[in-house]
Amino acid sequence: MSSIGKMLKQAKKMEQQMAKIQAGLAEKTVEKSTGGGAVKAVAKCDGTLVSIKISPEAVDPEDVEMLEDMVLSAVTSALDEAKEISNQEMARVTQGLPIPGL
Repeated sequence: MSSIGKMLKQAKKMEQQMAKIQAGLAEKTVEKSTGGGAVKAVAKCDGTLVSIKISPEAVDPEDVEMLEDMVLSAVTSALDEAKEISNQEMARVTQGLPIPGL
């Protein structure tokens, strides 16, 4: 088999592996919380936000800014961890491949 044929075969195999990993990432979730658990965010490792839970005790009409900061922090942390897990999983597929320009 020519080197181009081998490369195409490897690319097809890698594509199949990546599709399988992406499907798995769409099911894997991470949860992050802030404010001692007052705000919880759950994200999938495909980058989607699944849910936000806010404890009633965290709702203070006098300090909405603090609640907004806790929500933003929990969401950002959850999405960051989900992205890191995704990057690690995808790196397993491409590890060791001689991809020109990368």
